[in-house]
Parts: sequence; C-alpha cells; structure tokens
Amino acid sequence: MSEEPETPADACDVSIVMPCLDEKLTLEKCIGTARECLDVLEREDGLTGEIVISDNGSTDGSQDIARRNGARVVDCPTRGYGNAIRYGVRRARGRYVVMGDSDASYDFREAVGMIRKLAEGHEVCMGTRLRGTIMPGAMPWKNRWIGNPVLTGILNLLFRSGLSDAHCGLRAFTREGFERINPTSDGMEFASEIVIKAALLDLERTEVPITLHPDGRDRPPHLRPWRDGWRHLRYLVMLSPLWLYFIPSFLMVTLGVSLFGILLSGTGGEMVRVGSFRFGDHWSVIAGTALSMGHQTFLLGMTATLYGVRQGYRGTGRALRFLYRLAQLEVMIILGLLLLAAGIAVLAWVTAIWRSGDFESFRRIREMAIGTSLMAIGLQNVFGGFLLSVVGGNAADLHELTAGTAVARDDAR
Repeated sequence: MSEEPETPADACDVSIVMPCLDEKLTLEKCIGTARECLDVLEREDGLTGEIVISDNGSTDGSQDIARRNGARVVDCPTRGYGNAIRYGVRRARGRYVVMGDSDASYDFREAVGMIRKLAEGHEVCMGTRLRGTIMPGAMPWKNRWIGNPVLTGILNLLFRSGLSDAHCGLRAFTREGFERINPTSDGMEFASEIVIKAALLDLERTEVPITLHPDGRDRPPHLRPWRDGWRHLRYLVMLSPLWLYFIPSFLMVTLGVSLFGILLSGTGGEMVRVGSFRFGDHWSVIAGTALSMGHQTFLLGMTATLYGVRQGYRGTGRALRFLYRLAQLEVMIILGLLLLAAGIAVLAWVTAIWRSGDFESFRRIREMAIGTSLMAIGLQNVFGGFLLSVVGGNAADLHELTAGTAVARDDAR
C-alpha cells in the first residue's frame, strides 16, 4: 500500500480523521460532532477544517453516509486499525490532525481544546479518559482497572512519556510531528507506537481530560482485549533495548564474572565456600553460559538501537555513541580474534598440563570453561561486528552515523 500523501488540492488547518469499518449506526453522529468542532475552531480561532473517513472495507453503506454528511472518504485497501489511520492521515490536508474512532465513544467537540494545545506549540496532544470521565458501561472493568493502567504504567516506566492514558483513541498531532514519528504498525499497537516514538523523539507532549461514552454499535467492538493487550505489551518491550537487552546483559555478565571470580579463588579444583554455600566445578558451566549469553545479548541491544537510529525514531546518548565509536567492524574483528586466540591459548595450556600427566584424570574444568567462553565471545564479536555493519548500512564509522541523533534524555530506553 502506498504511503505517499496526496497532493493537497485545498490545504486547510485541521483534519479530523476517523477509521471506519461498518459503522453505519454511529458514523453520522461522529461526523456531526466533528463538524461542530470545526465550526467552533473556524468561528473562534479562524481555522479551516475537513473531515476524512478512512474506510477499511465497509459493506454496510458507511461510505455513502459519510459523503451525504459532507465528509471526504478515502478507501484504505489494507485491513487494520493502524493501516486505516495512517492511510487517512497521509491523505489529509490539514497541518493539525485529530484522530478518533467512529463508534460514537468520543465526542469530537472535545478536540477543540486539543487543537488549541497544538496551536500553542505542542506537537502531540492526547485525550485522557483516566483523568476525565468514563461513563457507565463505556469501558469494561478489566480495561479500566487493569489493561489501560498497567500498559500505560509499563510504557511510562520504559519510555517516560509523562502521559496518563497512553491508549486513548482520541488524540491530535501536528502533521510535521506525525511525519517525524512515521508510524508503521498495522494493528491496534499503532496507538502505543505514536506515544513511544513521540517520547523517543522528545516531541512536545500534553494531554486534556475527555469523556468516554458507551459506543453505539450493535455488535462487539473490533478490539480484542487479551490479543491486542499482548500486542501492545510486546511492542513496548520491542522498542526498549535498555530493558529488553542491556539490563539483562548486565545482569548475566555480572553473574558470569562473579561466579568465575569465586571459583578461581579456590586452589586445586577444590570447592569454594561462601558462607554456608559451596561452589564447585559444575558452577563453571553456569558462569560460562551466563557470560556468553550476556555478551550476545549486549550485541543484540546495540543492533536494535542502531536499527532505531536508522529508522529515525531513536537517538543515542554519550555512552552509546562512545560504544559505537569502538564498534567499527575492523575493531570488532580484531578484538574478537584476540579473544578467540586467548581462549585457544587457555585450552592449549590445559591440554599441556593434561599431557604432562600422561592424560590421567585431572581437574581443570574451570579453566576449560573460561577458555571455551573466551572463544565463544570472540566469535560472537566477529559476527556481531558484521551484523552491526549490515544494519548500519555498511557505514565505515558507526559513531558518525549516530553522532547527530542525540535526544534530550541521554539514555537508551
């Protein structure tokens, strides 16, 4: 599906975009409140506007209802909430855009305040149901008290958006802000993507309390709480290399180094006592595995962050830019080969000791674990260097690629 915006025939100030899939019972009411919103903005603020219905394949005559009520209909050829919104926004003509569902759960007259927030200089304005009013029957209890608060809490923990209702369907943004966010999600996780990338790009964000009404459909909503909740959650984690990769990497490397340190403090392969706990040779297997997995996970985090940089929605802080300076392919290959050589040297030393004892049984399992771990990490470093170079677009210097991507908050998130 083409993502290129149409050439605006008649540019305006405000576009109200609604996704639509068989909404004949509620569409006229939604267009009516949207029209009242635009009338207020034109009368009091001098802003012109339009209503765009992004139809997602309706078969109940919703398109004709929209046209009769003065809305412009664009036909999105690919199913999905995110597809419909993105298609409609790309073909909208306003410099300010309001998006909201066409099921009568939102009163578009409340978007007047949101547009005024954008006019003040904000780039994204969210409605907040949780600080506004939720009418009886408008939201299932599991969504109100579990789903939305938990997902919003996780989103703010990972990305610090500062918003209280990150999944509200009524929101507004500037066209420039939308283009910078450049959302790509097809389904309901589109709602999370807008907020996450706005936070990562440090766009000016605000919110206004709104009222959520029971929708006017005679059928279940398109939203599937458990399926779509999981899709939101996995998307939150996917876009947070800090929590998905770097923190687990730090914990695994710390575990591996600590165990090896404890084991090597003993002599002759004897058990090492720490308090009432004893550490023997079998712990070296856990130590080597943790160290190797921690290193690999770190490389995955570097790769995921670099991908976000290339896609334009992520910046890098000073610490990561320093690491990317060290992550040039040639440096990664040389370091990897040195680690591989060190591992081979350790195993050769162990073999020499074994040979000197006529290959009798001896206890050097801890040293062997260290040697094999160094070899594994060395190979990971070589292959990881090539992967970073591929994701970086064969850039000779990843530091230069990421140097211009600093964001206000100096972290990986």
